[in-house]
Amino acid sequence: MKVDMSPEAVTGRLRTMDELWLLSTKLMNSQRVAKNSHISKKERGLKIQDAIRQILFHEWDPIGINQDGVEDEYDAYIGRISRLLIENCSEDELIKFLFNVERDSMGLSPVSAEPLRPVALKLMALDVHIAKQRQT
Repeated sequence: MKVDMSPEAVTGRLRTMDELWLLSTKLMNSQRVAKNSHISKKERGLKIQDAIRQILFHEWDPIGINQDGVEDEYDAYIGRISRLLIENCSEDELIKFLFNVERDSMGLSPVSAEPLRPVALKLMALDVHIAKQRQT
């Protein structure tokens, strides 16, 4: 069996794998919410903020500080990212926001926004809804 190894075909397979990973992550997150439906809205909000913080610190980290252990370095962006996610922003909108932060707020010169796609996908996989799930 011959496998198409062209860049387009490989990219397509990688995107499919990414989409499957996101789906499985969403399913796992939905089960976690159901199990933790007894937590308060405040606790749920703090968990969401921490989940975003962890992704920004470990996956995004445009200034390379995650080796220094300064986990709150990107906290200024958590609120805006939360709002974008709650408003069901598109993947491209989230990528544009992160790209603009790097360029305008941090003074970096990113060449392309494409490396931000995996970060945006991980952020979009988060369940950012505060309201408690109904018990079934």
